This record gives sequence, structure tokens and C-alpha cells, in this order.
Amino acid sequence: MSYKGINLREKFGLFGDQWAPKVIAEMNDYQFKIVRLEGDFIWHDHKDTDETFIVIEGELRIDFRDGAVHLSAGEMFVVPRGVEHKPYAENEVKVLLIEPRGVVNTGDAGGNLTAKNDAWI
Repeated sequence: MSYKGINLREKFGLFGDQWAPKVIAEMNDYQFKIVRLEGDFIWHDHKDTDETFIVIEGELRIDFRDGAVHLSAGEMFVVPRGVEHKPYAENEVKVLLIEPRGVVNTGDAGGNLTAKNDAWI
């Protein structure tokens, strides 16, 4: 077996599109996805799962109907299942997401920002 670490900086260097998560690893039924975000996303939720946001570079705000959380590089937040939220980044931010395989980035909201599932990089 070959053992090699995953270099996040290298992986982020392989793509420039935003709001399109890329799978970099799996653990059991969970996927680790990296994504570039800038601007406003859509209101959505994930009825059956929590969603973890880890900010690698930049600043991210996650809006909720009753408040918001502000995250900087090195910080993380777990959005509880079923809680409606909307990510926002004034400038591009690089994020690592951890969520079960097959989770759609727009939840049930759909629309033109829905990313292709399981896009490996």
C-alpha cells in the first residue's frame, strides 16, 4: 500500500470555479470536499445531516434566519441538520466541507448553483 498525505494547497490549485465542491477524500460514508466561495449563496437546509465548514483561507459568514456566525481561517462550525442557512463571503474563501456522501450543496432548494455530486479532484 502507498501512503501519501493530501496537500490542500495543491488541491485548491487545481481548480478556480466557485460554489462547486470537489471531493478530496472519503472516510466511511463521509466525504471531505474543498470549495471556493465568494458572494452570496442561497437559503437551504439539509434535512437529514449536519454539515461541517472549516475555513482554510479567508473569512466566511454563515447566515441563519435568527443570526449569523463569522468564521476566519482555522475556525470551523457545524450547521445542525434541518437548520436553514446561507453562506456568504465578501472575498473568496477556501473551505473544507465534511458531510455524508451524496449530500447536495443546495439541499432541497435546487437551482443553478446545484453542484455535481462526487466531483473528485
